[in-house]
Order: sequence, then C-alpha cells, then structure tokens
Amino acid sequence: MVRPRQGATVVDHLEGHRGVQGRWPAPPRTLRRQQTGRWACPCERPTPGRLDHRRIVQRVPFAQVSATTLRTPSSCRKPMPSAEHEVRYEADERPPLPLTVGLGIQYAMVALGGVVLTPAILISVAGQSEAYLNWAVFAALVVSGLVTVVQSVRLGRIGAGYILIMGSTTAFLPMSVTALAEGGPGLLATLIVMSSLVQFVLGAKMALLRRVFTPTVAGTVLMLIPVSLAPIVFKKMEDVPADAPELGAPVTALVTLAAIVLVALRLSGAWRVWAPAIGLVVGGFTGLAFGIYDIERVAAAPWLGLPQFSAYPGLDLTFGSAFWALLPGFLIVTLVGAMDTLGDAIAIQRASWRQARAIDFRSIQGAINADGLGNLLSGIGGTVPNTTYGSGVAIAELTGITARSVGVCAGILFVALAFMPKLVALIVAMPGPVAGAYLAVIVALLFVFGVKILTADGLDYRKSLIVGFAFWVGLAFQFDLVYPQFLTGAWGELLGHGMTAGGITVILLSGFLDLTAARPRRLRTALSASSLAEIDGFLCRFASKARCDETMTSRLRAVAEETVHTLLANGASGTDRGLLLVARRDGKAADLEFIASGTDVNLEDQLAMLSEGVTELPNESETPLRLLRHYATSVRHQQYHDTEIVTVRVDS
Repeated sequence: MVRPRQGATVVDHLEGHRGVQGRWPAPPRTLRRQQTGRWACPCERPTPGRLDHRRIVQRVPFAQVSATTLRTPSSCRKPMPSAEHEVRYEADERPPLPLTVGLGIQYAMVALGGVVLTPAILISVAGQSEAYLNWAVFAALVVSGLVTVVQSVRLGRIGAGYILIMGSTTAFLPMSVTALAEGGPGLLATLIVMSSLVQFVLGAKMALLRRVFTPTVAGTVLMLIPVSLAPIVFKKMEDVPADAPELGAPVTALVTLAAIVLVALRLSGAWRVWAPAIGLVVGGFTGLAFGIYDIERVAAAPWLGLPQFSAYPGLDLTFGSAFWALLPGFLIVTLVGAMDTLGDAIAIQRASWRQARAIDFRSIQGAINADGLGNLLSGIGGTVPNTTYGSGVAIAELTGITARSVGVCAGILFVALAFMPKLVALIVAMPGPVAGAYLAVIVALLFVFGVKILTADGLDYRKSLIVGFAFWVGLAFQFDLVYPQFLTGAWGELLGHGMTAGGITVILLSGFLDLTAARPRRLRTALSASSLAEIDGFLCRFASKARCDETMTSRLRAVAEETVHTLLANGASGTDRGLLLVARRDGKAADLEFIASGTDVNLEDQLAMLSEGVTELPNESETPLRLLRHYATSVRHQQYHDTEIVTVRVDS
C-alpha cells in the first residue's frame, strides 16, 4: 500500500505510480479517504467489472479534483503541433476585396497551365479534331471553376469548406488515350461518368472503406502513373512540324525543363510556386525563336467567344467490350485520385487556422464528394477528369490567407477565362516539346508523392514486398514483357495498362494480408454507462487471449472506461447510440477502436485544450480526459458524417 504525504493532490499520488520512462505501470484502482486524512491506494489485482479508479472523483468533493488538483504533468502533455506559418485570414474571415481579387487571380494563374494543357495534350496525342479540343478546354475551365467554388463554400455534404483549387488531372491520361482510340470521346465521357459514382460511394462510406483503399494501394498506383505516361511524354517532346529546325524540339524541351527545375530547386517562397508557369513562358519564347510556336492559332482566336456546340461528344451508352475492359482501370485511378484529394484536404485544413485543430474528416468527405461532382460534370461535359491541385495549398502556406472568398474568386475567374479564347490559345499553342517537358516534371512529382505516401504509412517487410511486386507487375504488363502471346482479346485490353495490372495486384495482395492476419476481437453494445461492465469483461478476455500482462490489462481497462465516459459526455442526452469496440494486438502494443454515431465534439481538440491550459471545458469533462491522457499512448478521433471513430493506442 502506498501512502502519500498529508495534503498531497491526486496527481501527486499518481506520480508515485509512474515508471522511470514516464509511463504508468498500472492505474490506481482505488483512492479512498481514510479517517487519518491520508489517501490509500491498494494495488491488489482488480476484479472484472467497473474499475474503481474513477473513485478519484467519486469519493471527494469535485471542487477538490479540478484542473488544479488533477493537473496533467508537463512531461505527460502531448500538445497538438502549432502552425509554423502566420495565418493572416482564416477560412471563415473576409479579407478586403482588392486583396481577395488579387489572390484569386494568383491562385487561378498558377493552376491555369495544368487545367488547359492536360486536355490539349490528351486530344493532340489521340489525334482528335480541333473542334473537340476547343470544346474540351472550354468545358474543363467551366467545370474546374464551378467545382472550385463548391469546394470553397461547401453545399451540404459536397465541398470541403476550404480553398481547394480544382483542375484537370494527368492521372487519367494513359487510360484516356486508349479510350479515345477505342471508342472516341463518347466512350471516354461514359467511363468518366461511371467512375465518378465511385467517389460518391467512397465519400459516403469513407469510415467503412478506410481499410480497403489504404496508403499502400494509393502509393503504388501513383508510382505506376509515370510508367504508363512515359510513352506519351516522350512522344510529345518530339511533336513538332515537319519543317521545324532539327534542334528545335530538343533545345526547347531542355530549356523548359531547366527553367522549371532550376526555379524549383534554387528559389524559395512564392517563386517556387510559379516554377511550372515560368517554365511554360520560357519554353514558349524558345519555341517562338525556333518557329515551332503556333502563333497563327493565337492570332485567329477571338477575344470573346464560345466553342462549336456541334463538337459536344455526348455519352456512348452501348457498353461494349472496350468499356468493360477499361472500366477497372478508370475505377482504380479514380480511387487514387480520391486519396490525392484526401491529402490536399488534410493539408489545407492545417494551413487554414491560427490554432491547430484535429482533422475534420467530414470536410474530407465533402472534398471527395466535390471531386466526384467535378468528374461527373467533366464526363457529362465531354472533357477530362479533374482533381484538387496541391499548388493551392502551397499558396495558402506562403501568403497566410485562406479565406473561402479567395477560392470563390479563383473559381469565377476560371469560368470567365473559358469565354476568352484568345488567352486560352496562348497556352494551347505551346509547342509539343514544352508540353512534354512540363508533363515530365508533373509526373515525376506524382512518383515522388506516391513514395511519400508509402514511407509516411511505414514500410515493413510485407508491405515492401507487396509494393515492389505490384510495381514490377505493372511495369511488365505496360510494356508487354510478360507472355504477350497469351494476353489477347478482353484479357489483353484489361491487363494491357500498368496501372490496372499493378493496381489489381496490390489490392489483392493487401486484401490477402489483411484476411490472413490475426483476427481482431469485436464487441457490439450500447454506448451507455450500464455497458461498462460488459466492456470491461470483454477487454479482460481479450487481454488474456493476447497474453497481456497485468499492467497492460489494467491500462486497457482504464482507457476503455475513460473513452466511454468522454463519448457519453460529448453526446446528446436522451439519444440511443450503439458502440462497436474493436481490439487488436500490434506487437507489444494494443489498439482499441471505439466506433459510434457521430457528434460535433472532437476528442483530440479537447485534449489539446487541456494541454495548453485552456479552461473552457467544464470540470466534469476534464477529469476523464486527463485520466485518458495518463493511460493512453496516443488518441486519434476521426469524425465522419453520422459516424465517429476513436482509436486509442496503449503500449505495454
């Protein structure tokens, strides 16, 4: 029995149980007031049922167990990281109109090259008509502008509520070239519309699908996109008129590459954001010097106008063999695009507030839904799919201005530019070597982004094997290196693309690894105080089967009780809420997942407020939070529409 000194606070007693590494070997089971005025803590083996350590607050007046007495020791605090940049205007603030317009122009100009060049490259490589090119560029600008506005203002469950610039994506280029060759613009439009529906499903069921479409899948497919695009990039670098000078193509491509790479490597701040645009300008002037810049197109384009509506491709609803062969590839790339949107949505949330907040996954769901809306409109409109542009996040970091009105202004500018063919023609007329060099840098960054996703998620032996094998499968099938004589007909069309073959491989192997892993234990019950005994018994059985020692078992039980009490305190009174508790062992640690219907209060934000000394929380809410901070190694709270998931990790 441990007897602290006269007048000691509760946290002083907890310090007596603390290990040399700053962790709690075991939570105190009972703290009772004796007649002598001392606290006593019997550390006998606890019995299943409700943990007695909550008598800390039950056996003394609550005023004595407040933020003063039950303080979090400084060595135990885990504050959320603060923003490293100065936010001048947060997302819900309004900067002056001139500043809003000026920044909106900057956001739009940085992304304009990608929005216009992507459909231009696709259609020129596929050998489609000039009228269709003009229509696709017009539709891409209109759709990008409209969805950028939706992302900024958030309409219901569609939109992030932050500045997320939308634009044409290069990820679909390999599949889109094949679709245009197999069935023309109508087939491409139908494939885009059908694949966009998957994003709405992913946005609605994001909590359920989070273990299927993992960072391993997204990172591998992103690494395969440059492999599939390599033939298109190098073909575009040689795309010059027959009478062009011999050195025109290579010199123009090298100058463009050098301009983009040198600006990105040697300059910093705002100049780095403008590197692709600077490369296009320098490459355009170089092409003009060699006579390969299509100046006649620019001269012939009107200042104001509309494309030929007869070029609108419509939808091909025949659903032939080409459609079914290409659909899996489009679906996989669509899911990867959703992963990209997820990353940008997280980044812009972190950049948009002066005080760091927990990630709002409802905003991410809205961003993915808006991405799906953009692809749906792109397919209906007969242009290429779109996605979020990371350049918008970079500008937000640099300027510190993240007001939603700036995103609205950028979207309106995109729509306005669609009706200005002269300005758009300046970009469409870029020589092939300039477009190819620009695309080479973009797809190289896609490869690196895929590597970053994989490394951030952690690569153990199994994941490394899956990624490496899937990548080589995609590479081999892309260039017909694996028994091409057997891959004919429908199978040849299905597996003839590296992204499809590699994507299917990584999904199957990841699924096999998940299915053959140790099965987690699950408990379905009501989220109520009366369920605590059932939860405690469940965790005792889990700990026994997982061979957890007494210390680990006690901490698991304490964490579960404090988490349940916190969820109950944050939920609306009088509502019936179900709870799914998932427990799994991970080496020497254990993870507990508490899945319940959603609320508006984020547990991570509450813990951060406690760590920073904020006193806005009522004392009744503080106590379980402070105890949870003592017992848990990490706490992650993911809030989705109608669902919330609290993941608590406990080390032994």
